[in-house]
Amino acid sequence: MVDSNELVQAALAAKADHAAIAEVAKIKFVEDFRKACEQNVCRKYNTNWVCPPAVGPFEELKARACQYTHGLLFQTVHQMKSSFDWKGMLAAKKIHDGVFRDILVSVKNKHKLQKVLPLNAGSCEFCAKCAYLDNEPCRFPEEAFASVEAYGIDVIHLEKACGIPYYNGKNTVSYVGLILFNSEE
Repeated sequence: MVDSNELVQAALAAKADHAAIAEVAKIKFVEDFRKACEQNVCRKYNTNWVCPPAVGPFEELKARACQYTHGLLFQTVHQMKSSFDWKGMLAAKKIHDGVFRDILVSVKNKHKLQKVLPLNAGSCEFCAKCAYLDNEPCRFPEEAFASVEAYGIDVIHLEKACGIPYYNGKNTVSYVGLILFNSEE
């Protein structure tokens, strides 16, 4: 059986600023959030294997997520020079991705959870150019993670339900990760 408190403490030790355990049954999935992907606000739509449309239809992703009972939700918070500090946001995302990968390694190795569904913030940036653009299979499927947004998860609702602040102050950017698991594994 998984010790939820140990998972939260491991995430905090890996430099997450906030962490909590979420019940998958209480996650709010909103198909309309995928429309933001389709509007290509982040300019990643149809550019990689783990973003829409290649990641799969909303209902399939929701069903995949609902095969799990719990999730380790964590957030990293980064100070910016201003609200428009694009370079700072990109640098913060790289730091978050490192924290995400460290937590995932801990979950799999130290906590022995092998059947997990890791969801990160934003699009996968493991490769400089995704194989999707060359109509080839993913080169590193163990390193490519879909986002909570691609799954249509209402992040604001989830953070509030878990006691994690969505807004962390002026001139900050926050990123989340969610690693779904079965508590009885």
